[in-house]
Amino acid sequence: MLARPLNKDSQSSISPQAAIDELRLGNQRFLACATLERDWAKDISATTGEQYPFAIVLGCIDSRVPIETIFDQGIGDIFTVRVAGNIVNEDVLGSLEFACELAGAKAIVVLGHTSCGAVKGAIDAVRVGHLTTLLNKIEPIVDKVSASMNRDSPEFVDAVAEENVSHTVDVIRTSSEILARMESSGDISIVGAMYDVTSGEVRFS
Repeated sequence: MLARPLNKDSQSSISPQAAIDELRLGNQRFLACATLERDWAKDISATTGEQYPFAIVLGCIDSRVPIETIFDQGIGDIFTVRVAGNIVNEDVLGSLEFACELAGAKAIVVLGHTSCGAVKGAIDAVRVGHLTTLLNKIEPIVDKVSASMNRDSPEFVDAVAEENVSHTVDVIRTSSEILARMESSGDISIVGAMYDVTSGEVRFS
């Protein structure tokens, strides 16, 4: 099957749930080594003057989590925002608002992953330049999880990463009136997900 970038009509016809379903199916194709065939030259040409992505994924910078690849998406299919620990600040919120309100994306996915280095840094209270400010945003999540789980547990890092995803989803909803309104009216979905670096599987919340 030859995949093609969306146009304005096909983007507008996708529901928020269908957008999530396509990402889920894309990950299944990735896991099965059955990714769609793409004509990259034609895709570049088709998206030169316009773009109609169906979703935006906020993920970590981790090199083991190439977002378009693990969801089997091509040029023009999805927006991606990448920042260590998949945290939110005003710039990220602005990017999410642009993708959904102005460019028509139907879903926001906050994608965390197992064995997250940013989470480990927050657990270890790393202090290195501007990274310190970033990790300060994750440290309250570490404290929250440690109230119910031993920090020495092998599952602690991933539990913090998962809770951090949920926290980021909540911050998006409470910090952006635009995105909260769009979700409330059914124009978009905002969901969390976790990528397993040992298997390549994405599990949606």
